Amino acid sequence: MHLDVVRLRSHFPSLARGVAHFDGPGGSQVPEPVARAVADTMTSGISNRGTVTAAERHADAVVLAARAAVADLLGCRAEGVVFARSMTQAAYDLARALSKQWAEGDEIVVTRLDHDANIRPWVTAAQAVGATVRQAGFDRATGALRVDDIAAVLSPRTRLVAVTGASNLLGTRPDIPAITEAAHAVGALVHVDGVHLTPHAPVSFDDLGADFYTCSPYKFFGPHHGVLVAAPRLLERIHPDKLLPSSDAVPERFELGTLPYELLAGTTAAIDFIAALSPAATDRRARVLASMRLVEEHEQRLFDRLLDGLRAISGVELYGPAGRRTPTALFSVAGRSPREVHEHLARLDVNAPAGTFYAIEAARWIGLGEDGAIRAGLAPYNDTEDVDRLLAGVKEVAGQGVFEK
Repeated sequence: MHLDVVRLRSHFPSLARGVAHFDGPGGSQVPEPVARAVADTMTSGISNRGTVTAAERHADAVVLAARAAVADLLGCRAEGVVFARSMTQAAYDLARALSKQWAEGDEIVVTRLDHDANIRPWVTAAQAVGATVRQAGFDRATGALRVDDIAAVLSPRTRLVAVTGASNLLGTRPDIPAITEAAHAVGALVHVDGVHLTPHAPVSFDDLGADFYTCSPYKFFGPHHGVLVAAPRLLERIHPDKLLPSSDAVPERFELGTLPYELLAGTTAAIDFIAALSPAATDRRARVLASMRLVEEHEQRLFDRLLDGLRAISGVELYGPAGRRTPTALFSVAGRSPREVHEHLARLDVNAPAGTFYAIEAARWIGLGEDGAIRAGLAPYNDTEDVDRLLAGVKEVAGQGVFEK
């Protein structure tokens, strides 16, 4: 069984414009059912959460439905789902709350592979309390982050390890269960940035073994906001700053102000959309897993075509060929700046952006500096025509076809 890409694409109004989108790692395109759910919620009778009026009950139902949907997407408990303005905000808020339990001499581990949103919040919080930050490198040639790279900077004073589920720059997928096992062996908590992993693979929070997992619905067809998940019993032990009259219950104690009900409704719709990619007539969690396996297979077929095509173009350099990765190709073209390649492809209605994509530590570590490289990230709605258009454009900019600056 294969993913029905033609049917899937028909639900995305933006694709009718004829643009080949390889910019999914920065935010996916949005299907019509998600946009409709957002609009319908905004125009419905809705108020602050409560139990008296229909508007209050509607708001409460939207929130509970979104928690249940995220639980089915990630294989966690709905009571452990926290909503935030963004993954970055969730990480900063969590870091500030956890740092109340840290002291001078404690150690925090971050990695050079990560997006800065899973580095800077922990660095900032550690510095505020006098804790030490230790940084794990990764193999520059392959882009692989090994368990040994993490283990080398662990100690009995390690309080938290922050690690990516998949690099948004290189696509590298570290062995998270093994890393969490090593971190837990010294008594450390583990925070996994799952923003780039969640759109491309089935995720089981329990199987990862992590203590915290964050992701962004706008990377998997949903609206712009962030999600943090953890075991409810762990959240009970953490006390973030909050307003006096706001709820101290978990997970509400972590959610500042009124939640964006329309965005939560859109997130539920996005997860329902993913679940519907597989026709299996079972519960939503099972359908999500089946759908994401179809997505993985589809994206891998396209990725093989993309990589083979890029390797065949003289002057193209690919970075980070780790064996286990998401369908994310980072490359440069000899004699052309990343910006030039980005602009040329854009003129062809092929969106493949250039830069470091906030993974500044990783870009510096592999020698790309501030300019970075071109990133072509696949999404479930990409097809072979998209890939071939990208390859044709790269050939032109590499001097193997017509190129006008």
